[in-house]
Amino acid sequence: MEKRAKSNKFLLKLGGIAVLITATIIIIKQLGILDTFSITDTLQNLLQWIQDLGTIGYLIFIFAYILSAVFLIPASILTFGAGIIFDVIEGAVLVSIASVLGAITAFLIGRYLARGWVSQQIEKYPKFKAVDEAVGKEGWKIVGLTRLSPVFPFVILNYAFAITKVSFKDYAIASWIGMLPGTIMYVYIGSLIGNLATLGATEREKTPLEWVLYIVGLIATILVSVYVTKISRQALDSQIEKI
Repeated sequence: MEKRAKSNKFLLKLGGIAVLITATIIIIKQLGILDTFSITDTLQNLLQWIQDLGTIGYLIFIFAYILSAVFLIPASILTFGAGIIFDVIEGAVLVSIASVLGAITAFLIGRYLARGWVSQQIEKYPKFKAVDEAVGKEGWKIVGLTRLSPVFPFVILNYAFAITKVSFKDYAIASWIGMLPGTIMYVYIGSLIGNLATLGATEREKTPLEWVLYIVGLIATILVSVYVTKISRQALDSQIEKI
């Protein structure tokens, strides 16, 4: 019975991976990514299409944002674009909802498909286990600080936290709060750009508000590094005492 249960779990995970791969192929084909070799152009075209859809565009925008989180596509263009095709308030609300749903979806996929394997591996390494235990206990603080930092990419963090012991509730709430300042700022900057055609331009001077958020983010990076090191050392010492 136990072997059959393990076999069923393996097949279920394999099926999930197959679904993800199939969905990825379909999305790439539909959006024409292979034809243009440009994620930026593809997202600009998508935003232009959403802009002409009216109310239903809200739902499609949220769905596109979730897909970007799941398939590790940088969401900055979508966030800036929300400021262009919607007003600042609507755009910020939509991105806030979409980013949290995207973060949650990627987190659940990562935890469901990978967490069990990771748990087996870290049992062999006390230091890794200590870090994992520490994140599990103090997860909401670490999640919140990393979400404030520009050093940690949004799409990578979703899967990174999925393989730690941070609780779903702490992850979801801390992600929403931590991402909110950046969400509002980037949507506002998008509203200043005002043109989808120039959305992907790299030669753009940062606004004073943007510099402020970057400085806050860098401070958060330092804090989370120091904090994780501290609690991990404490957890490791605790593990050693039990041996």
